[in-house]
Amino acid sequence: MSAIPNAPDVLEPDVEVIPLPDVAERLGLPVTRVHQLIRDGHLMALRRDKILSVPDVFLAGDAVVKGLGGTITLLRDNGFSEDEILRWLFTTDDSLPGTPIDALRGDRGREVKRRAQAMGF
Repeated sequence: MSAIPNAPDVLEPDVEVIPLPDVAERLGLPVTRVHQLIRDGHLMALRRDKILSVPDVFLAGDAVVKGLGGTITLLRDNGFSEDEILRWLFTTDDSLPGTPIDALRGDRGREVKRRAQAMGF
């Protein structure tokens, strides 16, 4: 079994994160399936206070935010590191408005993905 990829905690301290066992409970999945979601790029984990966690805003109710996995994949394919991806998702962009993760949660995923894809050119 490979290690669970995780990014450095580059987020502001007020960004709420959820430990992986709690993510599994919320999604109604075994924690090993959450590990696989992270390995497959559908979710991203970070280590805060030595605990592997996922930003709360990556979840919408009992599901992963629609379009998050595709956006992560686009950014990785464009050479972004894990910490750069987190920073980009949480950086305010007045033209969206808000952050890319807010836009994904607000059903503006097409625009977020378009921007992520354009960043590679």
